[in-house]
Amino acid sequence: MSEMQDKPEMILVEFENPAQLLDAAAKIRDAGYKKFDCHSPFPIHGMDDAMGMKRSPLGWIVGVVAFLALFAGIVLEWWTSTVDYPIVISGKPFFSYQAYGPVAFAIMVLSSAFAALLGMMALNKLPMLYHKLFDSDKVAKITNDGFIVSVATTDPEFDLNKTKTFLQSIGGQNLEVL
Repeated sequence: MSEMQDKPEMILVEFENPAQLLDAAAKIRDAGYKKFDCHSPFPIHGMDDAMGMKRSPLGWIVGVVAFLALFAGIVLEWWTSTVDYPIVISGKPFFSYQAYGPVAFAIMVLSSAFAALLGMMALNKLPMLYHKLFDSDKVAKITNDGFIVSVATTDPEFDLNKTKTFLQSIGGQNLEVL
């Protein structure tokens, strides 16, 4: 075995139900762990708070892109109809901003959709073609009836023996080191 394979990357521990997983997440957060994740077959209300997660910056990213796209759409329409190729249509002024609304709105919505997709992928570090978690047989349980916590060994609070003992003391079962 190489030296790389001997070094563990994470610990997995299983809990019996969503209430225990939620309680365990709060205890792990209170113990000072930062690099851990909870895996469940369905969303659990309150899990973000229990894990100590902050709000996603995705809303701000999409909002800024939407504003910039709206501004760019209006500037593009103003430039093309007032500066680059001015044509008098039915006696209306060159800068007839009322007509710019639908096109600028469409540009804003399209840009926001792309920003949401690309921002979400970047924030979630996708595409991730491999993760050490997939080396465990417990992953199959996550999609059906498994409630699992994974703690990364890169966490500043991580100590193999202390972390194992702590996870078992809060009700964790079937502990596995990957």
